[in-house]
Formats: sequence, C-alpha cells, structure tokens
Amino acid sequence: MILLGGSSRQSLVALRETLDKTISGLSSEDCAAIANDLFVGLTAIDSSVGLRRALTDPARDADSKSALLSDLFGSKIGAKAQSLLAATVALRWSTSLQMIDAIEQIAVEAQASAANIAGDLDRVHNEIFFFNRTLVENPDLRQAFNTRADSTEHKNELLATIFASKFSPFTIRLLSHAFAGLRGRHIERTVVAYSHAVTERLNRVNAHVRTAVPLTDAQKSKLTAALTKHIGQQVHLNVELDPTLLGGVSIRFEDEIIDGSIVNRLAEAGRALAV
Repeated sequence: MILLGGSSRQSLVALRETLDKTISGLSSEDCAAIANDLFVGLTAIDSSVGLRRALTDPARDADSKSALLSDLFGSKIGAKAQSLLAATVALRWSTSLQMIDAIEQIAVEAQASAANIAGDLDRVHNEIFFFNRTLVENPDLRQAFNTRADSTEHKNELLATIFASKFSPFTIRLLSHAFAGLRGRHIERTVVAYSHAVTERLNRVNAHVRTAVPLTDAQKSKLTAALTKHIGQQVHLNVELDPTLLGGVSIRFEDEIIDGSIVNRLAEAGRALAV
C-alpha cells in the first residue's frame, strides 16, 4: 500500500473498503471498466493544480465537490467510478497529491480485481515483477519507456511487440496506464507502485488456512465458496497443515482472523474459567 500519514492513511483505508463494496459481485469486465474510468479521472484531476486544490479544500462540502466532478466528467465515465471519485473527495487528505496517490491505488486495485475474477491475479502479480526486473536488466529498454520524447502510443506499441504474447491482457492494460501516468516519476518507480497495489489486492483475496488434518477437495470448495461470498471477491486458499491445532481450522485474510481451532476454543474456555 502507498505510505500515507495522519488523516490520509485513515482515508485510504475507508476508500479501499468503499472499493470492495462497489466491486463486490461484479464481473471481470465491469471491474476493468471501473478501473479504466478511474484512470481517466486520475489523469484529469492530476493535470490541474487548481482542480486538485478545489477537491481537497476543507472549506468545500462533499456535495459541492461531487457536483464539481459531475460537471467535469458528465457521462464520460461510468456511475460507479464517479461514485468512487465522489467518495474520495469527501474524505480528508493531508495534501492534494496524496489524494491522487489514493485514486491511483484504487484504480490499480480495481484492475487487479478484474484479473482476480478471471483467475489471472497471480499471473499479473508475477508478470509485473518480471517486467520490472527486465527494466533493471535492460538499460536501453528502460530508457525507451522513460523518455518523454516518445508518445504513450509508441510505448504501447513497443510493449505489445515485446510482451503481448507473453503477458495477460490485464497486465498489458496496467502497464499501458503506467506509461500514461508517470506523474514525473521514472517508469521503474511507477511499476513498483503498481506492483505494491497489486500485491495489496492479492493479499486481500488470499486466505491463509491452518488445519490440523488435510482438507478434502469438497471441503476446500465449500470453504472457498463461503469466503468468496463473505469477501465479495474470488478467494484463493493457501492451506497449511498444523497438527498443534488439534482440530478445526484457523483462517486469516487481510486483517481478519476466524479461529475455530480446538486450541483456541480451549484457550477461550480457560480464560472464561479464570474470570
């Protein structure tokens, strides 16, 4: 996740929760459309210092900021993306640039969610890491993607020529957005930022399961379905055998823990008896 301090950190947590609710139950295509619209919004807002200041001005109420967004975008972006942007400007940000960082974060996560629903999130995560390593190892290629003389279209053509047959379409889209949104950064730094955002989404939909005995395929399917319904995104299980649990399962995803192990139940009973 991007490193923010004070009110911005709390606002980003709230914004990511709003993103989760917005994309819950949507198709991969719908999530990808929201991501694209958020990137459109990101580019427009980032291009104007005056607009950024107006959207983070504490003297303006949330309704007037939302109206400003509506006047700016109209029907150019979808209702769900516009609602997410309205939720963003309604929150408190330490600086206008931190608000832009947050929009970029949820835009990348929305695209990662599209990949997750399609079963491609692990692949996207690995491919972005590979692309960054390729940049480090190939100075000429890094320079080609960094130079301001080349248009975004030319960079996309180069990306397609080298990587289109190797990378997921979701990865190609994210990297294309990276070229268009360097925001004064080198391409390596931008790709690293995107990699961190994808990792955050990956962690958000990976459930670490500890169990005393191996789970059957039917049990894994049932548990996956239950967690997917709870989270609102397709969940991946990482199962670890841990005989010290004695029985039951312990599940951790993001910052939430569901502990139904016998060891935990015995500990709870012991604490109750000690009262």
